[in-house]
Amino acid sequence: MARLPLGGIAVRLAGPGNLLILTMNIDATIQCADLLPATKQVFDLASKKVRLIEQTWNKSRGTPVFTVEGRYITRGWTEWTQGFQYGCAILAFDATADRGLLELGRQNTVRHMAPHVSHTGVHDHAFNNISTYGNLRRLMREGRIPHDSWEMAFYELALKTSGAIQAARWSSVSDGGGYIYSFNGPHSLFVDTMRTLSILALAQQLGHTAMGENDIRINLLDRLIQHGLTTAKYIVFRGESGQTYDVRGRTAHEAIFNPADGNFRCRSTQQGYSPFSTWTRGLAWAILGFAEQLEFLNATQPAAFEKVKSVFEDAARSTADHYIEGCTASDGIPYWDDSAPGLARMAGWQARPADPFNDYEPVDSSAAAIAAQGLLRLGHSLGSSGDRYTRAGLTVARTLFAEPYLSIAPEHQGLLLHSVYHRPNGWDYIPPGRKVPCGESSMWGDYHAIELALYIQRLATGGPYYAFFDPVR
Repeated sequence: MARLPLGGIAVRLAGPGNLLILTMNIDATIQCADLLPATKQVFDLASKKVRLIEQTWNKSRGTPVFTVEGRYITRGWTEWTQGFQYGCAILAFDATADRGLLELGRQNTVRHMAPHVSHTGVHDHAFNNISTYGNLRRLMREGRIPHDSWEMAFYELALKTSGAIQAARWSSVSDGGGYIYSFNGPHSLFVDTMRTLSILALAQQLGHTAMGENDIRINLLDRLIQHGLTTAKYIVFRGESGQTYDVRGRTAHEAIFNPADGNFRCRSTQQGYSPFSTWTRGLAWAILGFAEQLEFLNATQPAAFEKVKSVFEDAARSTADHYIEGCTASDGIPYWDDSAPGLARMAGWQARPADPFNDYEPVDSSAAAIAAQGLLRLGHSLGSSGDRYTRAGLTVARTLFAEPYLSIAPEHQGLLLHSVYHRPNGWDYIPPGRKVPCGESSMWGDYHAIELALYIQRLATGGPYYAFFDPVR
């Protein structure tokens, strides 16, 4: 594939007829240390906004989900964001050593998170429970907070239970595999769940085994692997069928199976434009989920599962490549779907920085924050051969950690602006005088922005490697 210069944008010629594909403008010289001033600002702002939400939020209203006119509101669908709310406080403590933030996160975890540990109706366990119980346990293991054996046992019991309950949401597939089914029901596999697999991994690493009917012992690692393989097969496009939508690295939001016999039926979507387009936050979940599970298997199973690792690495690479080459504007920020219809009215949108204030389609900064961490983790796993992904992740992070994405207004409760929740349902706020959603934040976007900043800070300063699982010593 030939690469050509075009106004500072990387271009490659690929496929029949030398199709011209624009790629994001990756800074080939950027280093983690270059972003330390920006990450400090992220942590300073996060510390203030976490406290602002805590002071103003009425807990009887439920869980904050996204902002409207700069103030967090709730939105009934599933309760998947409370862990991000308290996790933001815990991560902000991790970065700043502000004990008040630690106590805010710890006390709210103890008081409010137990229902999420035993929630049998969702596929979101890691979002809620690793963000809270998992981060607190990690800080204790790192010596950042005093060790207490009973407190540690409390966190570990929560994580073990959460992992087992998540694994129990199981549907078998006719090819011998299976998947953790989404809140839609046993027929539904979501791309989102690739990141929540981390709860199975950590519970397994803690020595836990789930128990099923007739005392059948359920191996959590086996279910993790089967879910990842099923996602790679039915959610991630491989570019082999010749169909116009089948582009390597694209992802569907949902795969539908016949629960009676486990046969695959079709692809679908809840939050994307169509079953055959790529909802970019779903793509980001895939990049980060496969990259994290590749890290986990490489660290904990170094001599086993080589074929599984190969599949996970290929899925991580292909989704990361599609993000870089097919989904983003030149600065690494994507619009909400790679085939959103309004993009056809934005000629040359990939060749210039994303415009969150355009009249046609919203960007999704939360997808960028999730994807950036996935790109960095994939680059870290691949070593020198992953330099492209590392530089791409840092390039995206640099864009996010500055205006117009970083929320510097003290009265705005959000941290990361221009996040989108559910475009097809019209849930996102459109300001007066605008035609598409912009200027608002989400709990998952804020959490992943802080997590991204913390990951970069640790890489830059030589701190303990930030991972959801325990390092193998």
